[in-house]
Amino acid sequence: MKTAYDIIIKPIITEQSMEETEKKKYVFQVAIDANKIEIKKAVEEIFGVKVEKVNTIRMEGKAKRQGAAPEGRRANWKKAMVRLTSDSKTIEFFEGMV
Repeated sequence: MKTAYDIIIKPIITEQSMEETEKKKYVFQVAIDANKIEIKKAVEEIFGVKVEKVNTIRMEGKAKRQGAAPEGRRANWKKAMVRLTSDSKTIEFFEGMV
């Protein structure tokens, strides 16, 4: 059985994702086989918040090459956009980032 820390891999910290934190929307890289229910439970367990909605998208790995070597690929990964309820507290991890 997977733990919450196996499902949530890392937060995605970009300009666009940091603008959304004001609306209580957060972005995470998650396990590629995790579903929305598992992601919701994992975020609630790790951060102690109430999750309203989870959207997911599978991101295709980029094609990369180095010099004359044949082209390779980065790994595919999954991104989850999590929206918290209006009465929920914010995730403190993102507070100093904005």
